[in-house]
Amino acid sequence: MHVHHEINDDIKFLAKSEIRLKILSELYEHPDDIRGLVKKTKITYSSVSSNINKLEANKYIKKVEKKYHLNPLAEIYFKTLMDFKKSIEIIQNYDSFWDKHNINQLSISSIKSITDLKNAQLIETTPIDIYKTHNTTKNQLIKATDVKAIFPYLHPEYPELIENILINEGSVELIIPRSIFKAIISPIDESLKKKAVKQKRLKVYTVTESLNLYLTICDEKMSLGLFKNDGSFDQNRILISTDKKAYEWADELFKHVKHVVRQ
Repeated sequence: MHVHHEINDDIKFLAKSEIRLKILSELYEHPDDIRGLVKKTKITYSSVSSNINKLEANKYIKKVEKKYHLNPLAEIYFKTLMDFKKSIEIIQNYDSFWDKHNINQLSISSIKSITDLKNAQLIETTPIDIYKTHNTTKNQLIKATDVKAIFPYLHPEYPELIENILINEGSVELIIPRSIFKAIISPIDESLKKKAVKQKRLKVYTVTESLNLYLTICDEKMSLGLFKNDGSFDQNRILISTDKKAYEWADELFKHVKHVVRQ
């Protein structure tokens, strides 16, 4: 408990001053002296000097050969603060996507690394294009050769999309409710299906409980959809990205849900 309070005090001390954060940001990149920090931050010499003294007195920085260096713990605190700041920005930028939605099936790791979605794009339906979100993910699936997906509901186009991927020697790994298993898998050509299963290009994991998220990973593209708090799927908005970090984020989330399903 005592350590917890100490950490809180440290974070508060560093975050309380914009000047200290700017100094830490510069020192996080590389060591520097006071005059160098004044030039880079555009802050007065007296303000930089005063805050340098405070940081040094509290052992966040140390002077080595006329230049100030961050101490290891200060680096951790600073990175934590910046990650938290970026997380807040992402949530605010996509407020309509996250607000009043169920995120219970996101892993702790996914939430902690939410900044990996910083380059994602929010796709929303419009009165003119009410199928915009579905068509966006559909186009990803049409062009894909390697697909991992969490489908929480049945769409009549899913069987054909999956079949075409298998015809083109692609691979499909699905997590779906057991209640829609037959409706998705049965329409696929039987010989094609058997061949794909034998070659381990078709894997399906079924769940009896509810799935509260929609996820597709098509080659190096990802899309994410959520359920509203009232239990209905929000068909009006999805997050998509071709960014490598976002792809890895989605892949880790898929692995997490698959692990939970197979327990």
